[in-house]
Amino acid sequence: MAKLIIVDDEKPIRAALRDILEYEGYDVDEAKDGEEGLDMIMRTSYDVALCDIRMPKLNGLELLMKVSEAEKSTQIIMISAYGNVENAVEATKRGAFDFITKPPDLNRLLITVRNAIERSKLVQETKTLKKRIYKLNEIVGESDSIRKVKDTINRVAATEARVLVTGANGSGKEMVAKQIHEKGSRANQPLIEVNCAAIPSELIESELFGHEKGAFTGAAAKRVGKFEQADGGTLFLDEIGDMSLSAQAKVLRALQESKITRVGGDKEIKVNVRVIAATNKDLRQEIVNGNFREDLFHRLSVIMIHVPPLSERRSDIPLLADKFLHDIATEYGAPVKELSPDAMDYLQSLPWTGNVRELRNVIERLVIMCGDEIMLDDVKAYA
Repeated sequence: MAKLIIVDDEKPIRAALRDILEYEGYDVDEAKDGEEGLDMIMRTSYDVALCDIRMPKLNGLELLMKVSEAEKSTQIIMISAYGNVENAVEATKRGAFDFITKPPDLNRLLITVRNAIERSKLVQETKTLKKRIYKLNEIVGESDSIRKVKDTINRVAATEARVLVTGANGSGKEMVAKQIHEKGSRANQPLIEVNCAAIPSELIESELFGHEKGAFTGAAAKRVGKFEQADGGTLFLDEIGDMSLSAQAKVLRALQESKITRVGGDKEIKVNVRVIAATNKDLRQEIVNGNFREDLFHRLSVIMIHVPPLSERRSDIPLLADKFLHDIATEYGAPVKELSPDAMDYLQSLPWTGNVRELRNVIERLVIMCGDEIMLDDVKAYA
């Protein structure tokens, strides 16, 4: 049942609206002024608040502003006898769902309330999904090396600095990039990922910068590249050490000038993109070998974050295993399984050449193949 609150200093108005809304099956509370209404909204999860504008102690627009600042999912419908355009525009600018004049048209009121309830549910679902995604991307570990990684992420996320993430395959470089994006000012903008190693060298430029129709054989339509898709957000260039030298030159220009040109085009397109790059290669050695541009390396590596291999942080394995046991149980809709102490000790002794990714795969295999408690023999059989 949707929960609503009526905030109005006129008791007859509150009573009339309450009768209408309760008849429609809503759970309704009342507040006699803006101050009481704000207090109730902050303490209770309301889907919708019907709020008068002119009230003692705290007017409706002030209440609306404070609710918006608190990032509550409650949708505010302003109701006022002073239904001029100026009030309606001001309320909408401050985040009101709608503005209705008194006395309200009954059909319009009920339709607006239903639509506001749907909006409130969507806002709540979005927040829940973001929390779930953030938890999935959480970097787990308390070892000194991982604490250093987390500290660097927290320092750099709020800036616009470019970041180069290094580390072995499966060590969690992508997690670092996602954490930087999610903790930064661009979190509500897109994070676009490009695996440079997975794209043929002859197609990488089209993938990054897009192409015009007819630019090459097979270009039947215009294509928007990853730089344009990431405009306003973050572009994550994974395995950038595998990028061709010609593409490197264009990426360097894009970083220097904040402009790109589509393949086969001559129009410059401005882009506002934060770039995070990652590699499992030693780029300094690649520069010596002539495979990577030194000027691009310096452009990308304003901040460098090295993600240690799992073999160098074995003390984090119990925390990671516990997280994976819970994540996998949630995915499968099953009870969380446990690892026996000797099974955990054995996991910590393994080499983990595939790093965190390999550990996650092993835990999933154990969850599928074993009973409620995962024993030492199970780990020896399936790890």
